[in-house]
Amino acid sequence: MRSRPSSPTAITVLNLLPQKSNLKFSTSISNPSSRSLFFTKTPKSQPQTRFSSSTTRSLFTGIVEEMGQVKHLGNTPDGGFDLKIRASTVLKGVHLGDSIAVNGTCLTVTEFTDEDFTVGLSPETLRKTSLIELEAGSAVNLERAVQPTSRMGGHFVQGHVDGTGEIVGKDPEGDSLWVKVKVDRGLLKYVVPKGFIAVDGTSLTVVDVFDEESCFNFMLVAYTQQKVVIPFKNVGQKVNLEVDILGKYVERLLSSGFVESIKPAA
Repeated sequence: MRSRPSSPTAITVLNLLPQKSNLKFSTSISNPSSRSLFFTKTPKSQPQTRFSSSTTRSLFTGIVEEMGQVKHLGNTPDGGFDLKIRASTVLKGVHLGDSIAVNGTCLTVTEFTDEDFTVGLSPETLRKTSLIELEAGSAVNLERAVQPTSRMGGHFVQGHVDGTGEIVGKDPEGDSLWVKVKVDRGLLKYVVPKGFIAVDGTSLTVVDVFDEESCFNFMLVAYTQQKVVIPFKNVGQKVNLEVDILGKYVERLLSSGFVESIKPAA
């Protein structure tokens, strides 16, 4: 497994994660429990005000539009944490406040130029995703939020990462690639054979689920291997996972007693 960088940037990020030791945060960040970080749509020349929101405003398909390249990951003057990414396709028609999925994580554009854009990362985002492993030069999957006129090429992806998995196997078969991922059993229960899952923001079909190993696998055809970052990752590295939202809704309805409430009286 690739060792994590020991740069000041990496140390700062690591200090934001849960620790059993007496490590303290090296940055002052307000509202660390917020689930996402959003920004007001202000003109680029004006200071941008950060605010948090739990409202779902974006939807993605899991069809990666391009692979971008990380230019910078580090602190901001106000104690936040920013990620700057070189890109081209997703910059077409971009505006401040737009949502772009970065390795399957819905993030908000706070600055942009003709060749890159910047998003903010909250402590909760760093805890829940694999973005902590990024460094300058890392490739990332990028997808803009769906517009009402867009084709639905993949499945409904919110960009809300449920957790991370660890790549435990990569095996070629012809020009295709089998990938096996180990995941916490709390998430594995939502993964079903031939069902959808978003891996680093890529809409994929699960082939098999191995309950005894707490793993699932999928296959990447040659075309997909050239368009997403998963093949570039090594065994032992993490991937962001978002399970199919339908499974979570069904579980919630069953546990709430809703099904019993609509049954006809005996």
